[in-house]
Amino acid sequence: MNFRLRAVRALVLLAGFYLMGVVLLAVMAVLDWLLVTRLLTARAAWLEGMVLAVTVLLAVAIVRGMFVFLRAGRLGPVPHAVAVTSQDQPELWEQVRAAAKEIGERPPDELYLVAEVNAGVAEQSRLLGLLPGRRRMLLGLPLLAGVTVPQLRAVFAHEFGHYANLDTRLGGVTMRGRTAVLHTVDVFSQGSTPLHHTIGALYLGYARMFLRTSQSVARHQERAADQVAARHAGRDATAAALRALPVLESAHTHYLQTYAEIGKPLGALPPVGEVHGGFLRLLAARQGERLAALAAGQRPPRPHPYDSHPPTAERIALIEKLPGDERADGSPDAPPALTLLRDPGRVFTALEARTLPAEATRLRRMSWDDLVMARAVVDAEGWSRPLQLAVARALRSEAQGTDETAPARRGAPAQKDDAGLPGLEEVLDAFDRGLLWMAVADRIPKPPQAARLVGLSARNFIRPKVFDGLAGMVHLRLAEAGHAAPDIAWSGRPGLALPEEWEKAMDDALDAAVADTPDTTPLRTLLASTDRVSP
Repeated sequence: MNFRLRAVRALVLLAGFYLMGVVLLAVMAVLDWLLVTRLLTARAAWLEGMVLAVTVLLAVAIVRGMFVFLRAGRLGPVPHAVAVTSQDQPELWEQVRAAAKEIGERPPDELYLVAEVNAGVAEQSRLLGLLPGRRRMLLGLPLLAGVTVPQLRAVFAHEFGHYANLDTRLGGVTMRGRTAVLHTVDVFSQGSTPLHHTIGALYLGYARMFLRTSQSVARHQERAADQVAARHAGRDATAAALRALPVLESAHTHYLQTYAEIGKPLGALPPVGEVHGGFLRLLAARQGERLAALAAGQRPPRPHPYDSHPPTAERIALIEKLPGDERADGSPDAPPALTLLRDPGRVFTALEARTLPAEATRLRRMSWDDLVMARAVVDAEGWSRPLQLAVARALRSEAQGTDETAPARRGAPAQKDDAGLPGLEEVLDAFDRGLLWMAVADRIPKPPQAARLVGLSARNFIRPKVFDGLAGMVHLRLAEAGHAAPDIAWSGRPGLALPEEWEKAMDDALDAAVADTPDTTPLRTLLASTDRVSP
């Protein structure tokens, strides 16, 4: 079956999605008429009223769904974005308009910058796109930060390419229809009554059939837009843009989780403009393979069964089969796309103000170094606390002459454990007296499944927790003494920079301290060497 036949079939099913509401309303009207006029007697007036009430509720749900379906293409407000006019950013608008003109399409009427690695053009469609309307472009600021100008032109050409293929115009209607179908089903799924869910189940079943049928059309649209981009922006630039997108998405996810949210446990934020602007620092520190390594360390998202995009590798392979050209590619020597923005710092600050929730405005701002240091201290306290509590309970048990191997009694008052937690030397002394594997390990929290382990298996399970607890106490000691400095480590992970002798020998010393036969001498030697050095 060729593309046009598939598009026509999908279009017929799309019309059926709307007509299903009309049919359901007609069927309910006929059933009500039969019940009232033929089946129910005058004595069953209460039943007649119940049937009519249920019918009205169902009809309201269906009509609402039909209304939502027709309005799915409307352009609503964009609360988490920064509107950009041609007066604000003339160079960026010039690139957008040039790409639209090159392809023979209307440029967007509005341009918004968003905090995503993405770009898209939406239209105020009428009749699911059969009648043209106002256009809006959403452009991710992190995308601008990570691609070059030639790659950005390829992205623009791809987006306008969705509207430019005359032979796939029906496919464009189908694409907008897929959005309308998903939006309608989502409205039904959010209904608060069983009747909404009942009608929603009917629409959901039909929607699945439509999405399966139209998926090939949607993917054909993506491949066609890729061809338009390669033809107008260059084969190499288009392929480079496709390679860059998943890498940037992984890097941006890593940045948000590791850096932008680093102050979350502290109730603090990075400096003004750096919540999103800090991503530039990560990109500057990680380039090429080091940037791509972030994607290798993350589990790729599971593809949606009805995803309209073909696999990226497949799209790149098709583009690379095209003849080469002499246009600029996406090499690192090309100018960064962010150079198209005037005063990028101001733009990052404006986007931050639009994306942060209202309560975030009351949070304190801290420098990156202060954030790293404060977060490292909080993390170290979290690592060390279970070990300190376990040692405190073991020492108390030893002093009272009770069974040292008995786990702490459940429900014991927390304030007794919190008071007078042992310091690093006390913990090491307890290890030297043989309490680690006799009493301390059993008092460190563990899941019920691990509680049944015995012998070497039990030790190997709990050993990393003891190691982390001891490492946390060491970090706290070094930080309090001024021997540890914050390390933002844009090319790695933020944490503490320790003295050189600690960086070389700390892991070996900790391993010795948590061995089956604990030896705290290497760790004590390191502590003594540091204590002799004034901060």
